Amino acid sequence: MKQLTILILALFMMQACSNSPKKKTEEKSTAKLTLTAAGATFPMPYYNMVFNQYMVKTGTQISYGGIGSGGGIRSLTDKVIDFGATDAYLTDANLQAMPAEVVHIPTVVGAVVIAYNLPGVDSLKLSNQLLEDIFMGKITKWNDPKIKENNPGLTLPEMAVTVVVRSDGSGTTHIFSDFMTKISNLWAEKVGVGKALQWPVGMGAKGNPGVAGTISQTQGAIGYIGSEFAFAQKIQTAKVQNSAGNYISASIASVSAAAQGQIPDDTRIMLTNSDNPESYPISGFTWIILYKEQNYNNRTKDQALATVTFLDWLVSADAQAEAEKVHYSPLPVAAAEKAKAILRTITFDGEALLK
Repeated sequence: MKQLTILILALFMMQACSNSPKKKTEEKSTAKLTLTAAGATFPMPYYNMVFNQYMVKTGTQISYGGIGSGGGIRSLTDKVIDFGATDAYLTDANLQAMPAEVVHIPTVVGAVVIAYNLPGVDSLKLSNQLLEDIFMGKITKWNDPKIKENNPGLTLPEMAVTVVVRSDGSGTTHIFSDFMTKISNLWAEKVGVGKALQWPVGMGAKGNPGVAGTISQTQGAIGYIGSEFAFAQKIQTAKVQNSAGNYISASIASVSAAAQGQIPDDTRIMLTNSDNPESYPISGFTWIILYKEQNYNNRTKDQALATVTFLDWLVSADAQAEAEKVHYSPLPVAAAEKAKAILRTITFDGEALLK
């Protein structure tokens, strides 16, 4: 009887603890949340991987729409997402046009490769002049003497050059066109830099997946895509001439080399045409953008805290170590440190969310 009384008292105490205000508060604070994001397709292979890992780790689900950098910026402007994603940082004028202060968090470093479809033609080398001539529509056949001269020993077909470009607003286009402007005065004068361009020549496709798919299905095609999309579909990629005159393939090492220079505190910098002789010249950061003050559109503090906690993990060593698995380069230590410092300026009702 004594043992039964002790058991009943123990069960009563356990029930009382489970109904305590402290317990209920803990359950509420650990409730599963869903974050919504949209934007760049360039980093999607990395984001898809780490977003899923974070959900398994914490229970926080992240819903991401790959609608291009332009779409990500518009969605953040309309305040319908928790954060946007872009490969083109917002200029001072862009920032002024936003409804509230926006900050940039770099996430990985990636390469925009020149992908092509010429069966049997490997190790194609494209000089700055050849890139200008092809994408300005001045070279229209693959056996053009200029291409042959730059690639002795390669047998090039008498086949039409089909240029494939992005039809949507794209940070990948911004990185590519920024590089082209640096190597070609004609491009700078006639086309310029932007997420969406008036193309001199080319057929359009939506997103990195669309361009990659069009190139892989079209013999004679050439275009620019995020490196992982080329690797995943086993599309040929060209060696590109860097500022030192070296022909470089995109790799973890060559992309990392492009990111070794000075990085400003707000992390807004283009890495194209780096002066590092080992660098791949069409490299760039990709960023997540969000509002510095997180109390907007009836957002809760829990939602805001979940957002910055996730981003703090994303730039941590653990998440960055995953980047190479999908052919991206992890952030340089200096960039990761600056990203963490920026995250600690993000507030809810003026109070910092992270310490």
